[in-house]
Amino acid sequence: QVQLVESGGGLVQAGGSLRLSCAASGSIFGINVMGWYRQAPGKKRELVAAIGSSGSTNYADSVKGRFTISRDNAMNMVALQMNSLKPEDTAVYYCNADLHGFDYWGQGTQVTVSS
Repeated sequence: QVQLVESGGGLVQAGGSLRLSCAASGSIFGINVMGWYRQAPGKKRELVAAIGSSGSTNYADSVKGRFTISRDNAMNMVALQMNSLKPEDTAVYYCNADLHGFDYWGQGTQVTVSS
């Protein structure tokens, strides 16, 4: 079992920044990809950014150039730096970890961007 705990969400004005963090604990040996997903009201959950154990990254087109994902394997943490936030970034953001093909999820943290 893997437990993921997110922190860092909140309310910010358009153009502002937020940093999300996710701490992994439990049976974490062998976690491959870690990432962030988001789900806005009435919409499907979508990938925001992901990072492999070697540091390779993948971003949704909508956040490229604004968001940066990073990972600290020693601390078992993944972070998402979000800059130039837009109202359409408003959503619940979920941390995700892939362990041997099984997905684990955090409880989610709300990000609200006001115009």
